[in-house]
Amino acid sequence: MSNEQTKAEERNQRHKKAMQRKKEYIDGRIAEATIDKGLMVVLTGNGKGKSSSAFGMLARSVGHGLRCGVVQFIKGKWECGEQMLFADNPLVEFHVMNTGFTWDTQDREADIVAAVATWNKATELLSNPDVNVVILDELTYMLTYGYLDKEMVLSALENRPADQHVIVTGRNASKELIELADTVTEVGESKHAFYDGVKVQKGIDY
Repeated sequence: MSNEQTKAEERNQRHKKAMQRKKEYIDGRIAEATIDKGLMVVLTGNGKGKSSSAFGMLARSVGHGLRCGVVQFIKGKWECGEQMLFADNPLVEFHVMNTGFTWDTQDREADIVAAVATWNKATELLSNPDVNVVILDELTYMLTYGYLDKEMVLSALENRPADQHVIVTGRNASKELIELADTVTEVGESKHAFYDGVKVQKGIDY
């Protein structure tokens, strides 16, 4: 066996041992995970992809035949691809605030009225044990701007059916939301085409 072959074989053996150790560790963690419950997932941060991640979980849930509800705050003036895809799906109930962005409306009182009406749809989903997954897209802004009472929202999230999963998206998630969540992902932004003057793109941005 040549020197190069010997080195390759030694590297392969090291790799195999490392993967064996990793498998033992992962198998052990899987065996320790015995709790079965509905999860609260918070997707926050300044980076792109929070809603996209949430709708990826929606697609996964629908694929498993789970009944889902989607409530979109702030958005609504654009034809979003995810709404067009799922709106007619019998497993998905869709509610959209339909006011557009707050910097477009420039009417706090009207935004609050719309937010409360939209939240009422969310509470119906969050109190329905037949709904397996609820997405509250851009909910964080409703709390940041004070459009919805924080304690009311936290109470509804905490007291939802035990097996129901809920996914909250939006920038600047409050510490109370983060504390209540089981999984929190902060999406960072290193670079964004928009700041280089690139228009939002169909299929990528909406």
